[in-house]
Amino acid sequence: MRAFEYRAPTTLSEALKLLAEAKGEVRPLAGGTDLVPQVREGRKRPTMVLDVKRISELRRLEYDPGMGLRLGAAVSCSVIASHPQVRRYFPALAQACALVGSIQIQNRATVGGNICNASPSADTVPPLLCLDARAFIAGGRGQREVALESFFRGPGRTILARDELLVEVVVPPPPKFSAASYMRFIPRSEMDIAVAGVASLVVLDGGRQCQEARIALAAVAPQPSRAPEAEAALQGRPLDAKALEEAGELAAKMAKPITDIRGGAEYRRELVKVLTRRTLEQCLEALKRGPR
Repeated sequence: MRAFEYRAPTTLSEALKLLAEAKGEVRPLAGGTDLVPQVREGRKRPTMVLDVKRISELRRLEYDPGMGLRLGAAVSCSVIASHPQVRRYFPALAQACALVGSIQIQNRATVGGNICNASPSADTVPPLLCLDARAFIAGGRGQREVALESFFRGPGRTILARDELLVEVVVPPPPKFSAASYMRFIPRSEMDIAVAGVASLVVLDGGRQCQEARIALAAVAPQPSRAPEAEAALQGRPLDAKALEEAGELAAKMAKPITDIRGGAEYRRELVKVLTRRTLEQCLEALKRGPR
């Protein structure tokens, strides 16, 4: 491992100053579950590691019925997965956080890190895309807000400039008469990376008619993304078996998977079809138990 400078600022302004003045490559550290192995294996060679866990803005986890969820970039997956209001209002996000590695990993890993690592198979991203999450970014030129779907540029690549930090993700309150679900397929029972993942959100009009649907895919394209054609096919329709099957087929067509050691492209497309149908079914089951 190549030597690097370690800094642990306690304020956001101090962190941004260090980023602005740093020479070479700076890598923020929240949980380190991705960064530490990457540095150890030589895949990342930072000149500075910037530990952001002590910055209060990045440790915020608050829910307001009018504003929604404010999720700091350094909040651990285990804290999110066990948070009562996240479990009640954003169960798909809680599901995803509880799937990230082992319990020990979840105690360290953060949603902010999962987002900034920009892996196509990131588990927490598809639920956040379905929930219309927005990323709040701070840098030397001020702050900016972007839709989370616009945050990714490809595997391991984001829109963050060298002097910028992801501060928090804001998730609006879930729509009335809505439910969301996330499912993935992995070869092992746990502690594995998704071969394919799908998150779905359904909003009903008060009956069984679909007012809105959102479907997001993971591990089947260079970056997590929505499936707008599949979403549009459900809008205004009763969500019967035929509609769910059609949505699955359209989502599979929109996937752009590769063939690698973990699975073939056609296999991944079939998984998308099945997982789309199953997550939509889970949403309908949740709505039967009582819509929010």
